[in-house]
This record gives sequence, structure tokens and C-alpha cells, in this order.
Amino acid sequence: MTTYTLPAPPDRPAAQPNTAYLIASGDLRLSANLAGWPTQTRMEADVTAAFAELGWTVLRANPVDPATGHGFVSSQRMGLEVFKNIPPDAPLIVAEAVWQYSHHVLAGLRTHRGPILTVANFHGQWPGLVGLLGLNAGMAKMGVAYSTIWSVDFTDDWFKAGIKSWVETGTIDHDASHVRDLPALPESPERDLGQALARQLLLDKAIIGVFDEGCMGMYNAIIDDELLNPIGIYKERLSQSALWAEMQTVSDEEADAVGDWLIGKGMTFRLGTDEATELTPAQLRWQYKMYVAALRISDDFGLDAVGIQYQQGLKDLSPASDLAEGILNNVDRPPVTSRDGSRVLWDGQALPHFNEVDEGVAVDALVTNRIWTAMGLDPATTLHDVRWGEDYDGQFVWVFEISGSVPPSHFADGYAGAVGWRQDPVYFPLGGSTIKGVCKPGEIVWSRVFVQGGELHADLGRASAITLPTEETDRRSQATTPAWPIMHAVFHGVTRDQFMARHKANHLNVAYAPDPETADKALVAKAALFAELGVKVHLCGDSDIA
Repeated sequence: MTTYTLPAPPDRPAAQPNTAYLIASGDLRLSANLAGWPTQTRMEADVTAAFAELGWTVLRANPVDPATGHGFVSSQRMGLEVFKNIPPDAPLIVAEAVWQYSHHVLAGLRTHRGPILTVANFHGQWPGLVGLLGLNAGMAKMGVAYSTIWSVDFTDDWFKAGIKSWVETGTIDHDASHVRDLPALPESPERDLGQALARQLLLDKAIIGVFDEGCMGMYNAIIDDELLNPIGIYKERLSQSALWAEMQTVSDEEADAVGDWLIGKGMTFRLGTDEATELTPAQLRWQYKMYVAALRISDDFGLDAVGIQYQQGLKDLSPASDLAEGILNNVDRPPVTSRDGSRVLWDGQALPHFNEVDEGVAVDALVTNRIWTAMGLDPATTLHDVRWGEDYDGQFVWVFEISGSVPPSHFADGYAGAVGWRQDPVYFPLGGSTIKGVCKPGEIVWSRVFVQGGELHADLGRASAITLPTEETDRRSQATTPAWPIMHAVFHGVTRDQFMARHKANHLNVAYAPDPETADKALVAKAALFAELGVKVHLCGDSDIA
């Protein structure tokens, strides 16, 4: 009989009474982790102090690494090793003060048996709340139970009551009264339009081009084919190396023609000469080449929408993709001809782009484009980071921002209201321009497609983009990321904490309508389309779709 040396059972520490372990999922980029570590340290001290008031001890599952100078979990392999130090049944805190790559810790969270609490700062400069929303969405997709909470300074009574509930019961209950499942829609032209467009999509099908999945650890942004294909959408899996190769074939003359067109429309750029810290003409030329290359590859594959990951790999080769992304989403944009010069690609149309290859946005942007176009509305759509917010003049006003991908038609003055700023060198080593501006006031439909319970869901609602005084806009911009476009948004019938507790993504999608009545009609058409596809639709806040 053959005998083998069997591996010993994995040795894990035992859980201790009134003790929670703490981990912090971080960025993959060392520069980002170092920049955020002082803020993370202060946050962890505040969280630890709040638990100490309840007689609880908080233990870090891993020490600060003297080689890197921070204590973030910075890779998936590191996450596996850190979870070896955590009792499988122990209460676990995932504390987030910065953006984080969820896949660093998802493997450990998937099998952890103790109660899990995600906690974040509610701060503009350090987007822990953005990282928390992405992480929560990943756990919702996996089917892992979690509780969640957030705070500005971790001393408020609401936060303290939440953690008291968690240590006593393992859960925190949040108000979800703003959410209701889609009722039967009464007959209307908009309902009929949405259903007809859904049937067309199911019959004719569509293709989204994905330039490498899983950007920045966003597991929640990947929709498996088994869920995507039944709603008529298929993936063309593309490589960013192919995009880079195609960029080499675009002539300087073609690229410069894109820049001349933008400048002719009134867009301006804050230019300098230092490649390491300033925006330069050389960076812009590469961005123009990416715009041309993305259109031609999309034409090659017959795409209905396209998404560029950019961050991993491409960031080490090329300036940022954001300028190209925003222009693609705009109907009025620089013309690009096919390879043989016989036709203008997507002439007079937007090519929906879902940046950071967020496939929830891909589905959303594709159907939004079709509904808004059919209704004779501007179909320019974009995702925003749910970045931060504060009360202003008696109402909570959110800061929505994204790294340059806002279509210029979302500004009151279009391209003339757009200014190109250099991306932050900490995150974008090779620079590139954003499309900086302030989004115009108006009525918007917001939405999010997400995965939960092995099914596709869509949250839909209404909001208003509003105008704030210039000094307040500048303050909010400086408190977050000054180079990025900003939208001041007020949700209809959804509080800050209701939204934070419910939302299953770090992103949300927005599209404008010319007035409240039209926005409500567009919401009906969108709800009807998703429902006809078999997506579970939820209405959030005040939206009288009847």
C-alpha cells in the first residue's frame, strides 16, 4: 500500500472574546498606498477608540511592512497570507480610508465565517467611501453577508450606535424604505417603447468590447456571460496591447486634426513642459491617437459599446484614456474615418464608452443610448464616482466626479466649458488630460446595474443636478480632485445614509433630460426595458412613474 505524507491541517488562531480583527484593503500602486497611509492610520485609531468605549479590542491582522512603509493589503497573494492570521470565526473589520482593490481581500472574505463589518471615512480628499461601495458590491455579488457603516469623524452618535449594534448582534440595520420593486407599469408610449427596444435587443443582440476585465480590482464590475447573454448582450474580449498597437498606426497628422477640432470648438488645455508633473502636447497627441484607435477597433469588431481599462499595463505605456472616453460618449465629437477613408465612424452618434470597463455601466449605457436616441434626447451618458457630499443651504448635495470622462454636452457651454488638466502623477505617471468642467443644472435619471443573488438587478431613480456658487464649487473641487469634472447632485427622496447603505457600486450612471416630465418618461421607458429583459428593477426615492 502506498503511503503519502499528508499536509497538516492549516493552523489558525482562535477567536478571543470582545476582540475584532482589522484589515485594510489598499491600492495596487505603491505611490497611492504611501499617499493614503497617514489618513488610514488616523482612521484606524479613531475606529479602535470607538470600539474601546464598548470594551472591545481591535487587533490589526498584519503589521506595517517596514519595506513598503504602509499596512495596506496590496495584492491578492498578500491577502491570502494575511487571512491566515485571522480566526475564521472572529468578528472582522475591513477599514477603508482610501480607494482599494477589492480582489486583494475577496478570497478571504468569501470563506470567513465571523461577522464582517466594512467601515469608511466620509471624506472628499480620501475616498474611503468610494472604496467601501465597491467592496460592498463585490460581497453582494459573492453572496457574503456583511454590515456597513461610515462617518466623518467616528465620534457621532449614529456611528457609535451602529458599531454597538454590530458587537452585540453581528448586524447593523439601515433604513431601506426608499426602495421598492417595480410595480406593473400602466400603459403608456414610454412603456411600449422600452419593451419594444428590449425585444429588439433580445432578437438582434449587441456586443460590448472589453479591453481587459477587472480594472482596479472591481470584481463587482464584471458580469459573467451566463447573466449577460440572456439579455442579448455579448462580450468581445479585447486586449489593451491591441489598443496600444493600433495607436502606433495613427499618424501624427490624424491625431493633430483631433486636437485642432477640439480647440476649434473652444476647449482649452493647461499646458506645461515638465512631462512628470504637467500636461504637455506630447501627452495630448497620444490621447488623440487612442481616440482614433478605439473607434477603428470598435468598427473592426462591430461593437455597440466599448470600455477601456487603462489602469493596469496601459498606464505604464500611455497617457490616460479619459479624454478619449469623454469624447466618445458625446454626439458632437471629432470625426474619424474608417481605415479606407470611405466613411466617418459613428457619424453624428455617440459610441457609448464605459470607463474602467465597468460592465454594469456597459449594460446601462447601451440601453440608455437607445432609449434617449429613440426619444429624441441627447444620449450622452457617463458614470460618476459617488465621491462625497455635504449639506448646503438645507439639503444634502452630492459631489459626483469621474476621472475626465464626462461628455462635454454635460456642461452648459459644451466644449467651451471644458478645460484639460493633467492627471495626478501619483495615480497617472504618464499624465494625460481630463475634461474638467462643472456639469450643467438639469434633471437627470440615475441608475446602477449590479449582480446579487446570481441575478441582474437595476436600481433606478431621479435626481437634479444643481448650480452652487462658484466659491462653493471651487471648495468642493479642491476638497476632492481638482482636475476632474464635477456634478452637484441632489437625489429625489433618498438620504445620504439610505443611498450609502443600499448602493451596490462605486459608480452610478447619469443621463440628462430637458425637464422633469421628460425625465420621468425616460425613467419609465428605462424601467420597462430592463423589466422586459428579465432584470429585477427597483425604484429608489421619489419617482411617480404612474
